[in-house]
Amino acid sequence: MHIIDLTFVERGIHEELVAYVADQQNYYEQEGVHVALRDGRAWDRERLRRTATIGLGRAVLLRLTDGIPWTVLCVNTDRPLFWLLARDAYTSAGQLKGRRIGIHPPQTAPGWFCRIVLRTLGLDPDRDVQPVVMAPGDYSGHLRRLAEGSLDAAFVGSTLAPEVTAQENGLRLLAFVGDHFRIPTVGVAVDPTHLAPDDPAVLALVRANRRALRTIRDEPDLAVRYVNALIPSLSETQARQHYERYIAPYFTIDGRHDPSVAAQAVSSMAKELGMSTVPDAADIYRTEPAEGPAA
Repeated sequence: MHIIDLTFVERGIHEELVAYVADQQNYYEQEGVHVALRDGRAWDRERLRRTATIGLGRAVLLRLTDGIPWTVLCVNTDRPLFWLLARDAYTSAGQLKGRRIGIHPPQTAPGWFCRIVLRTLGLDPDRDVQPVVMAPGDYSGHLRRLAEGSLDAAFVGSTLAPEVTAQENGLRLLAFVGDHFRIPTVGVAVDPTHLAPDDPAVLALVRANRRALRTIRDEPDLAVRYVNALIPSLSETQARQHYERYIAPYFTIDGRHDPSVAAQAVSSMAKELGMSTVPDAADIYRTEPAEGPAA
């Protein structure tokens, strides 16, 4: 039995769903690997580099900013599961000019995704709005500040379901980040400096990840139950609606990515970071089939 550490760097079904399915369906053991799922949200980059990671967004950001050779081996989706919620008085993003918007920390991948999306919505994140940096989590603090009026809008993640949250809190859903910016953001990545892509444990991990993706697509009733387990505040009907809107249409079946989407995403990230040279996305995203039999 091979052993490997797998880190997540955010909470929510965006990062957790596929690994959760693989674990609950016993795919890791069947593929001959013991996977220790680690909470890497507070880890420094050197500790993170010694593991496989689900957080492709952070991995690619570190590759662009620090040259760390993170290599993507499997992609779950290229539609980041983040949303822009606003107080009900705002009916369009354009009305947020000059307003206070809760945004993820700038050193995180979602923080940069949100900046790019604000630009696509016609708002300069440095000049047109008042960004309020807020740590992600269950987003209860974001909702509380929206309710009290100290925020006008906020980006939130997949520990909640946006339509349900908006309805229950008198808010308005203004944008789904994945509708405005596509980038392979979750899956399996390794730093070859410490963990070879063809390491048997890595190959087994990727195989299990791909089996979980297939299950999510082919067995919707089972997938809905797992969505509901990760967001237990939802009713079964709400969990199914969330799955049908954000999971079924956008999660891959086999872990492969669209090279044109990856290239455009890397270009957009490099531009937002102020980089003069754009790295070749093909050097980052290498989602060949996972070879090697289960142990």
